[in-house]
Amino acid sequence: MMKRLAILSVAVIAVNIISVASLGAQGAQQRRGRQAQPAPSGPGVNGDDPAVTPNEIQRMFDAYALVQAQDQLHLNDDQYARFLVRFKSLQEVRRRALQEHTRLIGELRRLLMQGQPDETQLKERMQELQDVDSRTVADVKKAYDGLDQVLDVKQQAHLRVFEEQMERRKIELITRARQANRLKQQQ
Repeated sequence: MMKRLAILSVAVIAVNIISVASLGAQGAQQRRGRQAQPAPSGPGVNGDDPAVTPNEIQRMFDAYALVQAQDQLHLNDDQYARFLVRFKSLQEVRRRALQEHTRLIGELRRLLMQGQPDETQLKERMQELQDVDSRTVADVKKAYDGLDQVLDVKQQAHLRVFEEQMERRKIELITRARQANRLKQQQ
């Protein structure tokens, strides 16, 4: 029963990921098309796009990974409950680190685009970036240590392989969604 539910959940999540990626690209295309047109006004028009953000896609894929993990790692129900909390923690550490890293890179880019960038500010942002990257390594290691306490050695190895496979699947899904959008645009 649990396997059937997990398989059904995986299928629904995979379809949602592809659909959301497709809708997000369509929303971006519509926004580009509307930039040349005046914004609509009047009652009932709010101008907001229902476009999906990359963070939302990532969260859906993270949920998909959690569903897949129980089967791939052969976790029993007791292990899965403990694994779930710790795996979510690892995902959150990575998400926060990526957001912070991306923010700092954006600040560096902005500073570099100035005619004469302030070297003091550049040094400060570079130091912040190094600090974030160092803290991320430590936080990810701590999260893995917590996961490894729940898993036996074989499951730990399966987890590392599983994560690599999930990352490849995510890239494949995004690529398919982009290809589907290109086909729709050509029609």
